[in-house]
Amino acid sequence: MALPFFRKNPDDGEMSFIDHLEQLRWHIMRSLLAIIVGAIVMFINIDWIWDNIIAAPLQSNFVTYKALCDFSQWIGAGESLCLPPPKDVKMIGITFGAEFMTSITIAFAGGFVIAFPYIFWEFWRFVKPALTDKELKSSRGAIFWVSFFFFLGVCFGYFLLAPFTFSFLLNYNLGSVHMIVTQPTISDYLENILNIVLGSSLAFQLPIISFVLTKVGLITPKFLATYRKYAYVGILVVAAVITPSPDWMSQMIVFIPLAFLYEISISISKRVHAAEQKKWAER
Repeated sequence: MALPFFRKNPDDGEMSFIDHLEQLRWHIMRSLLAIIVGAIVMFINIDWIWDNIIAAPLQSNFVTYKALCDFSQWIGAGESLCLPPPKDVKMIGITFGAEFMTSITIAFAGGFVIAFPYIFWEFWRFVKPALTDKELKSSRGAIFWVSFFFFLGVCFGYFLLAPFTFSFLLNYNLGSVHMIVTQPTISDYLENILNIVLGSSLAFQLPIISFVLTKVGLITPKFLATYRKYAYVGILVVAAVITPSPDWMSQMIVFIPLAFLYEISISISKRVHAAEQKKWAER
């Protein structure tokens, strides 16, 4: 079985379905190897990474707490934006090997984040032969922009959303007697911070998705503008999924930038749609 839209290069013959599977297998293998290399580097330095990166949002000297307080005072809002940092957080492991398995999870999650541009580059190499010259020209910089919004989402989740979430959850008290002591498990904390960071990184791909779907003709700027109110409801749902805390402030912290990215997506869609209409008019 031949797939006529895939070729090794313009002068080669058609590749069989098995050839495509073999090619895809090697792209996946190289991507996995990149993740493993990143995971090994992370695991070698796991103690430093835990103290200075993973557990940092739980420490009172985390950069976000001071930065928000300084910003609040700079705009004349006093201490209204100051977050109360978590106090004396002690986590527990309830299974044998909890700390070791946490180290493995951190290593591979970090390896994926580090290797993401390379992983997307491998994906791009697999898809690239199927694109026409015009499509290749219009998709220049795809690796940079996808990686840019991915890391922008990572930074947003780590430096802004995570501190707000943990500050709220760990400082929330039930009742006036304060009889309950919150002592999270290490797996619970890791699951929360990974969901926040990786969820934000995926949510920040909205402008890229808008560009691609407009390019292939599945959406138009009119469609995005017409269904804006429904999109905002969907963004609220995404915000509720990304943020483990039920407070409205944390959800608004996610909703506002995603709503802003949606408006950017409409602007991108307008430009792409106008360019496509111009091309059709010139034919």
